[in-house]
Amino acid sequence: MSRVGRKPIKIPQGVKVAVLDQVVTVVGPKGQLKNKVSADLAVKVREDVLSIFPKKNESEVSNLWGLSRTLIQNMILGVTSGFQKELSMVGMGFRAQVEGNKKLTLSVGFSHPVVIEAPEGIAFTVADKTSMRVEGIDKALVGEVAARIRAVKPPEPYQGKGIRYVGEHIRRKAGKAAKVGTGFGG
Repeated sequence: MSRVGRKPIKIPQGVKVAVLDQVVTVVGPKGQLKNKVSADLAVKVREDVLSIFPKKNESEVSNLWGLSRTLIQNMILGVTSGFQKELSMVGMGFRAQVEGNKKLTLSVGFSHPVVIEAPEGIAFTVADKTSMRVEGIDKALVGEVAARIRAVKPPEPYQGKGIRYVGEHIRRKAGKAAKVGTGFGG
C-alpha cells in the first residue's frame, strides 16, 4: 500500500480535471497539462476530489500509485500557481540578458556568449545582471531547463565561480599548500 497514493487530491476552484483513456488532463488559469497514467491504476474524479486506486495488489503498482498521485498533484499546482527556479552567477564579468522572455544570453567567461532558447511553456526573467529565474507550469520542464543553464558553467570548488541555484551550498576546497622547506635539495 502506498501512503502517498492513498491521499486524495483536492481540486481547487477554477481547475478542471478530465480523465479519458488513462490520460489525465488538467486545465487551469495558467494553462493546460496532460499526463498518461498506467493501465494498472484507476483515476476517479468526484466533485472537487481526485482519487487514484490500484487495479492489482503488486509492489510495482504500489510504486506507480504514489508516483502518479504526485505527478497529478504537481500538474494541479502548476496550472494554478506555476513553478520557478532561481539561479545566480558568481564571477568577474559574468552577466545574463534576456530577449523577449524566450532567449537567455549568458556571458560566463567563454570567447563567445551562450544563447539558450526557452522551450514552449517556459519563460526567463533577469532581475539584475547576475540573477535569473526560470518559470513555467510543468515542474519537470522547469527543473530540466534550470539544470541545462547551470551546466553551462557549474560552480567550481576552489573559488566558487559559476552558475548556481539560489540557496545552493558549494563545498569549497583548499588550494595548494605551500611547501615548507629550506629551498633547493633541503
